[in-house]
Amino acid sequence: MERFSHRKAEARLRVLQSDGTPAAHLPVRVDQVSHAFLFGCGAFDSVAMMKTEDEGKRAFLSQRMDKWLALFNYGTLPFYWGRYEPVEGKTAYPETMAAARWLREKGVKVKGHPLCWHTACANWLMQYSNEEILRRQLERIHRDVTAYRGVIGLWDVINEVVIMPVFDKYDNAITRICKDLGRIRLVKEVFAAAKECDPGATLLINDFNTSVSYEILLEGLLEANVPISAIGIQSHQHQGYWGKEKLCDVLERFSRFGLPIHFTENTLISGEIMPAHIVDLNDWQVDAWPSTPEGEDRQAREIAEMYTILFDHPLVEAITTWDFNDGCWLKAPSGFVREDNSEKPSYHALMRLIHGAWETHEALTTDGEGYVTFSGFKGEYALDAGCGKGTFELSGDLDGQITLSLE
Repeated sequence: MERFSHRKAEARLRVLQSDGTPAAHLPVRVDQVSHAFLFGCGAFDSVAMMKTEDEGKRAFLSQRMDKWLALFNYGTLPFYWGRYEPVEGKTAYPETMAAARWLREKGVKVKGHPLCWHTACANWLMQYSNEEILRRQLERIHRDVTAYRGVIGLWDVINEVVIMPVFDKYDNAITRICKDLGRIRLVKEVFAAAKECDPGATLLINDFNTSVSYEILLEGLLEANVPISAIGIQSHQHQGYWGKEKLCDVLERFSRFGLPIHFTENTLISGEIMPAHIVDLNDWQVDAWPSTPEGEDRQAREIAEMYTILFDHPLVEAITTWDFNDGCWLKAPSGFVREDNSEKPSYHALMRLIHGAWETHEALTTDGEGYVTFSGFKGEYALDAGCGKGTFELSGDLDGQITLSLE
């Protein structure tokens, strides 16, 4: 079987003139304009771009986001409770909604991250009882999922549950209620709230822990009928590339659940590798973490291999690289562009895959009845016949028959 055949569909396209007659023997150009597969990246800068009043900063962020948009069709926006609502009742809704709508206008699907997490939690919750914390957590989910419904259709509902009740770096409201309720009860509560507010949303559980502990948790959650749409797997590789063997092991173990898999937070760095003895990546605090020419070449090779392995797997639906630019989390050289927005080799390596090898562009000619048959990667397409244009979706769900009227 041809590699990536599961990412493609064959279509028999009938092209009609604006008057409804067949566009017979007509040369047409078919160009894919977006993928069904979600090629994503953190899009936090779009929020900063909407919020800033500094014209120079806005221009700089706009330039960065233009490069972002040239590569990706899927963006993650920040909903860390302590930052989204640092003071109770005062949220970052205006700039976040503006960013979400702006991305949607550009054809980007948007995910919110996360609705429930013990880290970056709102400190003002600590004054309340556990019962009240839970009530406010569910209230927060109802408020935000409802407010963004129709704009944001994917959510990391809860983050890093495996360690949530035993997290001991500092006291926080969510660890408190997770200890009280247990993992499964808390996850069930927050998923039910999100599902109630947007039944059609894609709802993820997300974790960096890829050990058997995550598998056991998932087993319990599915037995409890928690409506998990997809399994989120973090892959922050500051201590070195996982490699094909570990990637395939993770894919095999989590495929047994039969759910879609999203690689939600991927990091591959282009500088010195973080020492192996560091257990919590947050403990690695440096003044500077420079990118190097050798590291950039390595990063490009690793990204190309990793994305190819994941794109080849039938259950993987999305890959999100966490940082678009260097110098973000832990100051790591983890981006596709440097801090000055100049493009790294990894940017071009991924561009050659997403918008090169994995994208369909065809010059074809209709037959006497206006039909043309072709095979292409699933996604959105534009057709140009010179005398008219049209758009269509290639999904494989229409028995291969698509009728298109030129405009």
